[in-house]
Amino acid sequence: MECMKNFKKTAVLLFVALFILNTAAPVFSIEEKKIKKQKNEKAVENKLDYINLNWWQNFNDPLLEDYIKKSIEYNHNLKIATVSTKEYYEYVKLQFANELPSISGGFAPAYVKPFNSTSSDFQFALPLIANYEIDLFLKNRDKTKSSRKNYEMSLASERASYISVASAVGTTYLNIVNLDKNIELQKQITDERKIVYELMKKRNEKGITSTQDLIRADKSYLASKTELIELQKEREKLLHSFCVLIGETPNNSADIKRADFDSINFTGIIPDSLNSDIVENRPDCVMAQRKIEKAGIDVRIAKKEFLPTFNIGGLALFNASEFGSLLTTKNMLNAIGGLVGLDIFKGGAKFANLRLNKDIYERVLEEYLQVNLEAIQEVNDSLVAIKKDKEKLETVTKQEEFEEKDHNYYQKRYEKGIVSKLDLAQSKENLLVVNKLKTKTKGDCYIDYISLYKALGSNL
Repeated sequence: MECMKNFKKTAVLLFVALFILNTAAPVFSIEEKKIKKQKNEKAVENKLDYINLNWWQNFNDPLLEDYIKKSIEYNHNLKIATVSTKEYYEYVKLQFANELPSISGGFAPAYVKPFNSTSSDFQFALPLIANYEIDLFLKNRDKTKSSRKNYEMSLASERASYISVASAVGTTYLNIVNLDKNIELQKQITDERKIVYELMKKRNEKGITSTQDLIRADKSYLASKTELIELQKEREKLLHSFCVLIGETPNNSADIKRADFDSINFTGIIPDSLNSDIVENRPDCVMAQRKIEKAGIDVRIAKKEFLPTFNIGGLALFNASEFGSLLTTKNMLNAIGGLVGLDIFKGGAKFANLRLNKDIYERVLEEYLQVNLEAIQEVNDSLVAIKKDKEKLETVTKQEEFEEKDHNYYQKRYEKGIVSKLDLAQSKENLLVVNKLKTKTKGDCYIDYISLYKALGSNL
């Protein structure tokens, strides 16, 4: 009867607890969302240091800045990189646990009937076991340091991911804006070629223009339409890629806002030359440095594997036939001892391990030197591209000025009836082609700046 009452009380308490939890769940969920949002906002602020957001402000385009911030918050590859860094941090904590003593315990109830005896009884045992390896030669400490280097490499890899995504966002965005301008100009070129074709057709009907010239005008018009379609296709594909970079579905590509190409004006200072030491702060160079440091520690650990180990162990055992007297001192057994261990024969495994780690050290050293050379090459390539594209832009700008003067000259002559509408349309087409070339060259300069930013690891 008493058991039934206790059962009912327990059931009532469980029901009340479940009701409270279900009622409070939405509140906890709301609070959890608020906390998560605050953490995300704080994480975004911290990651902005990775990408040097101040440099992106040189483009004077608030939309570009907002998209870069959005990519930091919603890009899935960046979330993967951040979680991976957390994993390596937990590995460090796991390894550090090996430096600390370990204590384990248990509870072992048993029903005992001795051999050749008719009596039996319950026995209760409570063992507590402690073990500690004295890190006399700091081998475990070195293992923790080695694990720590893996964590530091993951931080550099995370930073590299953020710089790479920010560069991809900036490059894709500027290419889309550049395509917007080129498509607008290509439409005007197509319209002018259509006018030329129609005029040629009328002239051909009157016998003024040959059929060959008419066919040539028709081919030029069709080629212009084909190029327009290609530009539009390329823009759509870039918009889809851009959506993925900022964590949006590609179905929302039509909603992507962007600035007018002519409104973008890069005001940053690009140096003509740079000290080669600046590449040492690149994430891949930092990773290579950490690899060397880790390899050196691993060689040290491999050497210490030849040394003996020192362990201290302890045991406290409580054993009684009555549960109430289990923790009394008369039923307690204590023991403490030590062990000095040394591997006598392991088939040459330790020597092989030492040679292996020395070989790894030599390999990562060569990798470090190669990474530095490639980093310097990327910086130099970016500087050369910037210099040459700037020169090209200056030349194209002068060419545009001449074409514009020439077109204005044709416009005045057309108004006076000196030249035909066909000549005016061809002059306008020439100007639009140069406008298009200038737009592309200017866009190439912007992409070159981003390439230098990436080559320097955002340290620009």
